[in-house]
Amino acid sequence: MRAALGYGLKGELTNNRVHALARRHLDSQRTQLLMKDTQILSAFQDLPSELPASASGSVRTLVFDACHVGVVLRAVLFVESVMAVAAMFGAVTFMDWLSGLSLLTGGALPATLVWLIAACSLKKILARLSPGAQQVAGIALGALAGLYGCGLLWVAGLLEPAPWLACAFSGALLSAALVAALVLRAKAKTPAETAARLSELQARIRPHFLFNTLNSAIALVRAEPAKAESLLEDLSDLFRHALMEQGESVTLADEIALAQRYLAIEQVRFGERINVKWDIDADAADAKLPPLLLQPLVENAVKHGVEPSALGAQIRISTRRRASSVIIKITNTVPAGQGERGHGVTLDNVRDRLNLLHDVEGQFQSGLKDGVFQVRIKVPF
Repeated sequence: MRAALGYGLKGELTNNRVHALARRHLDSQRTQLLMKDTQILSAFQDLPSELPASASGSVRTLVFDACHVGVVLRAVLFVESVMAVAAMFGAVTFMDWLSGLSLLTGGALPATLVWLIAACSLKKILARLSPGAQQVAGIALGALAGLYGCGLLWVAGLLEPAPWLACAFSGALLSAALVAALVLRAKAKTPAETAARLSELQARIRPHFLFNTLNSAIALVRAEPAKAESLLEDLSDLFRHALMEQGESVTLADEIALAQRYLAIEQVRFGERINVKWDIDADAADAKLPPLLLQPLVENAVKHGVEPSALGAQIRISTRRRASSVIIKITNTVPAGQGERGHGVTLDNVRDRLNLLHDVEGQFQSGLKDGVFQVRIKVPF
């Protein structure tokens, strides 16, 4: 009897030791996880930050970029406006002004186009210079372009004698104004992208979305373990993409893959209430978009279409390449009485980021009609 009791006590002590060791192991794992969580949070907070050129060693960035259709249009309009005002000096009649404007345009317009072509062609070389040197180079190119325009008029016999020095200084002055405008636009781009990135990441990792996904996975662990594993893999991919350092743009294929993972998670949660249809054009896969652009639009479709409706909603995502552009459409049915309220912040965010990347070449439209909310995006290809 005593032997049995002693054996029982020894067994209990052994079990207690095992449990204690197991608890220590779990505590150690929890500590490691907390440390990783801290690193993740740190990475999450540091993600939008961009190191200035002075702090990143030899890394240089282009302070002005002339390789955009919108920049070309604005530059031509600006130079022509200046020429129109300059032609007013010494003009007595309208015909005098028109004649003077024609003469000035004959030299200024080719010079402006030469400056734009040169600045765009030398983009990679200029990016290696310091910001100050880039601006000086842009002004020097303007002076050369001014001499070029003056030379065209001189060769044509329209300018005798040719005011070479005035043409060079005029070109430098106009190019300085253009460079200053482009530099201001580039500086405005960074904080806007940072704020947009933060907003999208916060929307992506909303606590209730995370808890709902984990609860869905817990419910599936015993009944459908393979489905639970797939769900957690999709969630992991979403977090990995959210915390990954992104460039200025990503491909449409990457954004579609991310939206598919998100909707796969929500499909488990809502079941038959969410009906998703994809119409993807493979030829449009390489179109460039700002990172994390489509997912918030798809999330909006779920939030304002599926969640408030007991019957659920239909969501349709389509892409189509048309010549030199790509059309992206995201539509969702909306419950009766539900307007466009709640879409504004996300839509404004997406529109601003699209404008920063593609300028006038990108188009964004949205609206509610006959119970269907649609977002239409057009980007160059």
